[in-house]
Amino acid sequence: MIDVSLTGSQTMLAALAIIAVTILVIFILRSIFKSRSNEDLTEKYRDKVWSSPLKSRTKYPDVNGFQFSRTLLMYGIASALALTLFAFSWTTYEDAVFIPEDALELDEEIEIEPPRTAEPPPPPPPPPPPVIEEVPEEQIEEEDEPEFVDQDIEEETVMEEPEPVVEEAPPPPPPPPPPPPEPEVDEIFKVVEQMPRFPGCENEPGDNKAKEECAKQKMLQYIYKNLKYPAIARENGVEGMCVIQFVVAKDGSVTEANIVRDIGAGCGGAALSVVEGMNNLPQKWTPGKQRGKNVKVLYTLPVRFKLEG
Repeated sequence: MIDVSLTGSQTMLAALAIIAVTILVIFILRSIFKSRSNEDLTEKYRDKVWSSPLKSRTKYPDVNGFQFSRTLLMYGIASALALTLFAFSWTTYEDAVFIPEDALELDEEIEIEPPRTAEPPPPPPPPPPPVIEEVPEEQIEEEDEPEFVDQDIEEETVMEEPEPVVEEAPPPPPPPPPPPPEPEVDEIFKVVEQMPRFPGCENEPGDNKAKEECAKQKMLQYIYKNLKYPAIARENGVEGMCVIQFVVAKDGSVTEANIVRDIGAGCGGAALSVVEGMNNLPQKWTPGKQRGKNVKVLYTLPVRFKLEG
């Protein structure tokens, strides 16, 4: 069986050709019947005796449209089959994506800054010292003179033993307030048990390693399909490797993307815009996992700029 593949433009041209031929056939038949109807057919068939009434169902054989019915039926079937064949032969071709060799390998060790995590808030400041206000002398009221009581004791005086005074113990001081709870720090990991994966491979068969390899290929296809080589870099022959770092959050979104290495001529910005565009994909990244929980993971991505040819 011959494998026929047509592009979209070829399929459209073939369909337009069939439509044009159909319109041309209609105009030709109309012109033929019109020219025959202008003849004096009444005089021509005045003494004609029809062997069957069906032969005169259109009045005159010269303008009988049914004589082309078989031909038109075959033409319609052939046109329908041709359109069906063209529709099944319509093939869409994906643009070839140029992916440099060793696209995910770093040429040398990149000095990676430690991930910045949220720092606990500083302790509250101590309370201010009490303010002692000095009272002017004019406002000090003179104390009343003490009243003297006669305490002389005579022989007839009976002394009563005073009741002992029991001093009550002071109440215990209240317990100190509990310390404020330590704020939860969202740690950013560099390596976890299950590294984050680019979307599109979660339904693929195989273990996590096979899914990681599939995700890497999907990511390379996305990057080098959407990466726009800056015009100034292309004109000046700038080639090299830019490095982008970003954090894959717990929900799979790409955050804190920044340029770690830039070769100039707008290449770093072009690579950064492609990475930030990952948030516009229909699906988010599969987040990294540590001990079965989603965690933030720092991802380092090299992007190579290489001129083809």
